Amino acid sequence: MKKIIILIVISLVVFTCKDAVNGAKDGLKDGAIKAIGKSAKKSGVKLHVFSGGKIIVNNLELFSQDTTYHGQSKTFADAFYVIQHPKGNLMWDAGLPENLIGQKPYTDPSGAFTVSRKDSVVNQLKSIGLKISDFKYFALSHNHFDHIGHANTMKDATWLVQENEYNFFRSDIAKEKHAELYNGIKDLTNPKKINGDYDVFGDETVIIKYAPGHTIGHQTLYLNIGLEKPVILVGDLYHFEENRMNKGVPIFNHNVENTLKSMEVIEQFAKEKGAEIIIQHSPKDFDKLKKMVSK
Repeated sequence: MKKIIILIVISLVVFTCKDAVNGAKDGLKDGAIKAIGKSAKKSGVKLHVFSGGKIIVNNLELFSQDTTYHGQSKTFADAFYVIQHPKGNLMWDAGLPENLIGQKPYTDPSGAFTVSRKDSVVNQLKSIGLKISDFKYFALSHNHFDHIGHANTMKDATWLVQENEYNFFRSDIAKEKHAELYNGIKDLTNPKKINGDYDVFGDETVIIKYAPGHTIGHQTLYLNIGLEKPVILVGDLYHFEENRMNKGVPIFNHNVENTLKSMEVIEQFAKEKGAEIIIQHSPKDFDKLKKMVSK
């Protein structure tokens, strides 16, 4: 039964992301690149990087609009992040489904993906002395199976979500047609619906940056918290380094035009702020960020 559930969810990512809910607002908001001002003080702000599993993409061709990656495969990291802030704790993303823990790596019947997860969110939080109940905020870059794995455990936190993303994935249409994605976030009953960029703590250290395209309300996270430089966790704006270099867009993205526009917006913002782009599915960037936060 667990394997069936995982299969359904993986299939939904590939085949349903272009469906639209009637009346949902699509497209970039005016003023997506807004001035944020000078760096704020980062006293007491900490970032922690955790593994939410591993994905072996056996059919990399899914991550291009053409046959560029025909016959190729690649291993993806699947991270989630904790930001400790004096005004509250935030978790960003939630990895793969926790029912993979203790199981052999699972390959879906199409052979496209092999997924695995070794450790739970509860156990990993223990390593930094935190519990699920210690979180004030929870946010997802987007609502796909490899980012919502333990989302429902965060039900008591305030869910920071783009309003169009909320409307899409919590609609009656989603409940009927994409039940597993709907159920993956159904316990998140304390949403704060936002429209565009959002300064989480009001001090310019942690800012959600709207970047639609991969999903209707996809978002990224800018962190100016006293590391060697600011960083931007880009969700699935990019999946690997060559994707960024060539502006590659997966075939299952919600909107190609919006994806390309979001790439321009985030790249320009990163340049303005001297921020480093962190590709969340890149094993190299996963290791790089862990080293940055350990200094």
